[in-house]
Amino acid sequence: MWRDVRAVVFDTDGVITDSARVHAAAWKAAFDACLRDHVPADSRLRRPFDIRDDYLRYVDGKSRLDGAASFLDSRGLTLPPGHPDDRPGTGTVAAVAAYKERIFMERLREGGIEAYPGTVRLLEALRERGVPLAAASASRHAPELLARAGVLPLFDALVDGAEAARLHLPGKPDPALFLEATRRLGVPAGQAAVVEDALAGVEAGGRGGFRLVVGVDRTAGPDTGAALLRHGADIVVRDLSELLTEDVKE
Repeated sequence: MWRDVRAVVFDTDGVITDSARVHAAAWKAAFDACLRDHVPADSRLRRPFDIRDDYLRYVDGKSRLDGAASFLDSRGLTLPPGHPDDRPGTGTVAAVAAYKERIFMERLREGGIEAYPGTVRLLEALRERGVPLAAASASRHAPELLARAGVLPLFDALVDGAEAARLHLPGKPDPALFLEATRRLGVPAGQAAVVEDALAGVEAGGRGGFRLVVGVDRTAGPDTGAALLRHGADIVVRDLSELLTEDVKE
């Protein structure tokens, strides 16, 4: 599996660090407030935000604005897009995204962020083998999260949400973020792997023509692994330590 892979690009939240749980909780607080302020006409769409199913389906792997718009659309809510500098609230899509951002930062200050031990072991094994590594994330917090988790020095390149905005890269499932990462590593996508936990992310890996797309199923729900495969993953694991084959260790 690894012998034809010359570089690996890792998503951040849920793949490298356990920060996905903090993101999901912050989104729930913001979306539930929005659902209270803007009650969907269809009673079937009034249920609270689900931190597993709704997060994976509509938000995970996307930029804040894209994630907010995707979930609100799924509940039949059409809010004005607003502006990037909107204050936290529920009146516009941008305000809901800002609401989530404020809560995320508050919770980030309250608790620590750690890297998954299995991921760290795989990163170290790949580095020992001389494989270039990149981290790619739609989040602007990726550099801080990786630094807090103590794994930032393991990467040769990092493309985060701020860089994506600067370069006007479209969000996942477009592969632009991952392709920029491989460009910085100097390896074509056809000789690189992508490691992702988001449906939009594995789809982006497939669209980008990557040699290998690894899906990470942290939730281990009844259909989450199958969904990752349907969206483009070549293989699905629950922890990246499962990828520590002899090919990597050699």
